[in-house]
Amino acid sequence: MLTKIDHLGIAVRSLEEGVRYYEQVLGLKCEHIEEVPSQKVRTAFFHVGETHVELLEATDPESPIAKFIEKNGEGIHHVAFGTDDIGAQLRHAAGAGARLIHEQPIEGAAGKLVAFLHPKSTHGVLTEFCMPKPE
Repeated sequence: MLTKIDHLGIAVRSLEEGVRYYEQVLGLKCEHIEEVPSQKVRTAFFHVGETHVELLEATDPESPIAKFIEKNGEGIHHVAFGTDDIGAQLRHAAGAGARLIHEQPIEGAAGKLVAFLHPKSTHGVLTEFCMPKPE
């Protein structure tokens, strides 16, 4: 079951410039910066109410974020929904006709398991499911 909007992913060319904007203009505090090799990105997280903003900077020109920025420019990249059972959420989405990018969860940022649905089957919105990794 989906439990909340966990975060909004925003593609940026420069994490340093993005962090500066969110801290200086919006007055938010960067919680942490992390590299996620499996996704070829560096991320920065900001807490806003019960949701996070995740800035994403490509670490490889072939990464999904680099390709997104090349095609669309900087901006909102994905919406991530928190779930209490990512496997069940993926099975439900697939059964309802959604196209899965990941059939099994993969390791993501902030100690979470993540999986994405293809925007061609989600009305143009790259959709992520995420949940904390089991201990």
